[in-house]
Amino acid sequence: MDKFDRALLNLLQRDCSLPMAELAERVGLGATACWRRIQKLEDSGLIRQRVALLDADQLGVPVTVFAAIRTQQHNEAWLKVFHDHIEALPQVMECYRMAGDTDYLLRIVVADIAGYDAVYKRLIEVPGITDISSSFAMERIKATTVLPLGY
Repeated sequence: MDKFDRALLNLLQRDCSLPMAELAERVGLGATACWRRIQKLEDSGLIRQRVALLDADQLGVPVTVFAAIRTQQHNEAWLKVFHDHIEALPQVMECYRMAGDTDYLLRIVVADIAGYDAVYKRLIEVPGITDISSSFAMERIKATTVLPLGY
C-alpha cells in the first residue's frame, strides 16, 4: 500500500459517495488509475463494503447499551447456538469475544429501557449464559468508523 492507496482509503472511509473524478483529483491520479486502485483494494478485501451511516436518534433507537456476558460454555456447539442467536437480534450492533472476566461484550441500540428488556429476555433464552451485566451509555464522547492508516 502506497501513499495513493492511503489517501484514497482516508477519503473513502470519510465519504464513500465522492465522485471518482473528485477522488482522483484529491489524490493526484487520473480517474482510470484511481478506479483501478479502488478495485484492487476491494478485490483484496481491504475495502470490505461501502455503507451509509444512519442517525440512531432520528431512527428512534437513541439508547446504547453495553452488555457484558459470561458463560461456563466454551464448546463449539454452544458457540454456534450463541452466534446464531446474536445474529438474529438486529439490536445487537457489535459482539466481541473477550479475554478476561467477560466472555462477550455486546453493543446494543434500542428505543428505551423496555426495548432493552425485550432484548435481555431474548439473550437469557440462550442456555449456558451465567451472567449479563448491562451498562447504559449516558453520552457519546467519540464515535468514528475512520481507522488509523499510519501503520
